[in-house]
Formats: sequence, C-alpha cells, structure tokens
Amino acid sequence: MQPGIVYLIGAGPGDPGLITVKGLDSLRRADVVVYDYLANPQLLDAARPDAERIYVGKVRGHHHRPQDEINSLLADLALQGKTVARLKGGDPYVFGRGGEEALHLHQAGIPFEVIPGVTASFAAAAYAGIPLTHRDFTTSLGLVTGHEHPDKKMSTLDWEKLATGVGTLVFYMGMANLALIARELIAHGRPSDTPVAVIQWATTPRQRTLVATLADVVEKVAAAKLQPPAIIIVGEVVTLREQLRWFDNRPLFGKRILVTRTAEQAGAFNQLLQEQGAEAISCPVIEIVAPPSWEELDSAIRSLGEIDDLILTSANAVDAFFSRLKSTGRDLRALAGITLVAVGPKTAAALAERGLSADLIPTDYRAEGVVKLLIERGVAGRRILYPKAELARDLIPRQLAEAGAEVLAPLAYCTVVPTHGGEEIRRRLSAKEIDTVTFTSSSTVENFIAMVGADAAELLQGVTICSIGPLTSATAQKHGLVVDVEPAASTLEAMVEAMVEYFK
Repeated sequence: MQPGIVYLIGAGPGDPGLITVKGLDSLRRADVVVYDYLANPQLLDAARPDAERIYVGKVRGHHHRPQDEINSLLADLALQGKTVARLKGGDPYVFGRGGEEALHLHQAGIPFEVIPGVTASFAAAAYAGIPLTHRDFTTSLGLVTGHEHPDKKMSTLDWEKLATGVGTLVFYMGMANLALIARELIAHGRPSDTPVAVIQWATTPRQRTLVATLADVVEKVAAAKLQPPAIIIVGEVVTLREQLRWFDNRPLFGKRILVTRTAEQAGAFNQLLQEQGAEAISCPVIEIVAPPSWEELDSAIRSLGEIDDLILTSANAVDAFFSRLKSTGRDLRALAGITLVAVGPKTAAALAERGLSADLIPTDYRAEGVVKLLIERGVAGRRILYPKAELARDLIPRQLAEAGAEVLAPLAYCTVVPTHGGEEIRRRLSAKEIDTVTFTSSSTVENFIAMVGADAAELLQGVTICSIGPLTSATAQKHGLVVDVEPAASTLEAMVEAMVEYFK
C-alpha cells in the first residue's frame, strides 16, 4: 500500500479566520485530523463529517501524548494510506515542534507538506494594537521561546545581546519564566522602565492585554492572575497600543453570547456578533424536521397554476418549499405570474439565493405586517399559498380568509426540541460563563425552557436576555424571564445593534 500524506498545517493563534486558504483546503480533504491544545476547535467543523478527529493537546505539565508518540501516530496513520491533517496552533515551524514531526516523517519515507500559519507573536501584536517594528522606534525583532528544551536553561541565552542588541523582543511560552526574563534583561542593560505587554489568549474574545514595565510586570501579572497561553512583548513599540488598539475596544468585546438558533442558521448571527467583538456560543434549541406527510404541500404545489400569491415567512419555509418543488418535478417556471411575499429581508435573501426577487416585503417583519400589506392591496377572491411551520399562529390564514381570500396553509416543516445540549447550557449558566442569551422566536424560548428545566429563570439571573421582537418577548415573560433588550425592527442586524447600544 502506498503511504498517504501528512499536511503540517499552521492553524493560527486562535481566531479561526486566520488559517490560510491552503490550510483550510487541506483540512477539508483529510481522512484524519490530529489537533492540539492551541488550534481553535471551531476549525474541526471544516473537516469532513466522516473524518476521524484525534486530540493530542499538550498543556504545560499535562501532556496528553508525548511528542514521540505524536510523531509515531502521524507516521502510522499515513502508512495506512490516509490523508492526515496535523493541525497545529500558530505556525508549525515557529516553536511548534513541526520540524521534529517533519524529520520523523522524512526518516519514515512518508510524504508531507508544511503549510505555514500566522505565528502567535505576529497575530497577538496586531490584535493588541502593537506593531512589532516601526521606523520611529526600532527595525529589529527577536523571537525567543521562554520554555526551552528540557535539557537547556534560559540562563544559557546570550542575555546581553538580547537586552541591548534587539529592539523588540517577543517571548513565547514565557509565563513561567517571566521573573527571570525581566530580571536578566534589566541586569544586562535594558532600562527597567522599558514597556512590556503580556497578551493572553490572543486573537480570541478571551484576549486580555496587560501593559507594564520590566520593573513591575511580574507584580502586575500576578495581580491580574494572567495565565498561559500568553505572549510577552518587550520594547518601546508597546507604547503605540493606546493609539492603535482595535480588537479589544469593539462594543461587544469579551461578551459571551448564547445563540439559540438552529445549527444551520446560527452562522450568520454568529458572524454579526463576532464582528462586534463578542464570543458567539452556538447551542441550538431547535431542530428542523420534515412533517409527518408531504401530501398536503405537494398537492398545493401541483396546483400552483391557480395560485396568486405565495407567502414565505422564514428561510426554513423557503428551503422546505423549494425542496418539494424539485421533488414534484417542477422548477422556478412554475412560479410564473405568482406574487412572492417575504416576511422580511432574511427570507427575501433566501429567495435571492434561488434566483428570485421578493415582490412584497412588509415594513413590519412579522405575520401582522404581511397581513396588513396584503389587505391594503386587496385580497378578495385571490388564492394564496402559505407553507407554514407546525407551530405557526393561525393569524395569516384566518385574517386573510376573513378579508375574502382563499388560503391554502399546508404544513411545510416541524420544529422539535434537540435531545442533547441542555446539560451544556445548564453547566455554562451555572458557571457564569454566559453574559447574554438571545431568542429569535417564541419556539426558541419554549424549547430553551424545555431543555434547561423549570428553573431556567433562576439560572438566568444576572444574564442579559435579548429578544427579537414583541411576540418572542411575551413568550419569555410568560415563563418568568425578564427581557432586557428588544430591537425596534425584528432582524438579526437590529438585535446586534440593540445589544451594542445596551452595553454602552
């Protein structure tokens, strides 16, 4: 059997967006992903669903697997003919022991490729607002590991040259030796008032940046209880942070926000939150499933030639409708002459993905807005198709029928409570790991209560609750929850804007 190949991939220091295009492509093609402590677990979602995932993380003093075993594991997997993605934090060849792994593979005659990553020092400095070089301060840079090979000591470094011969110094894995680093640099000529930045969990919403001097950095780090992983930057460039910081002064920075949307729909909301600096924690409380029978919807689709208006009130309804349209052997031509009504911009966007433009969108992105808009235009004698969710209110078919329309309201999809996830939500709430919980429909509230338990209101004490609109808020209040944030418009963008304003 021909051996497979091992890709040594630099995953970057934490922000999953910092992995390279080539690294992500190799990860997606892998049969096995071998990942470590500093590689963001979100990247595993990019791997094939059937890919094996093996954790070999190493934390100082607690090695999950010794390096020799990791080397052998990579070789063994490749010898089975597998494509292996070795996902490493930062860059494989910058204090990442990628060279040791590559040497072992070379000696075993196994093909490998090295895909560089954004090394921790470069990313940490950029996300903290510190240019490592600046012509007004320094044009030299030194990278040093503060956790050397067990057979070596940091005291063997040429401290005099480091202290006086290099403008900016960056120490990786140096927290355990911070006192030694500060002491040796001062002793060998670096001024004691030299600025120092210690950056923990760089490029993630958990990032913390402490600025001190060589003289007091040890004391300040102890007081702040900063722990690894952290990067230490020494040099005058640290003074530029207050002018150039951008990452940790965003309005929702550090806020841990629970997103209760379905797994398929959480991505766009997560992105909006992350752009404002929040840590979006996905924990879907809704799963979309097919109705017990498609006959009612299929029958309505077969009669599209007699339909005047098609009302779609969610992206889920769009997905279900067009899935069945295709299943019945029809395509977009079947919608010729039909007025397409979307409840709001997100539903309109779902239509646009299928090459269609919504003809009507109400200004009030709710069922009430749809009804008001259509009645104002006149619905008497019109035949309207409204593919609905199982738990949808009867407001649209009832009020339109009262106004003289004939409304077909076949069941398009059902929502169910996930069988897992409740304990994880309880754990995070109990541990005070959640700052905000978001609800985007009454179903998300009801299912949240079902998953978390009757004591949900008690667990949510001190947690900011954000609801997308009045109906969702009413459902939350019915369960004893206090809604803190409700946007004027019922959109995800408006929810984020309302949270930003609230946390000001």
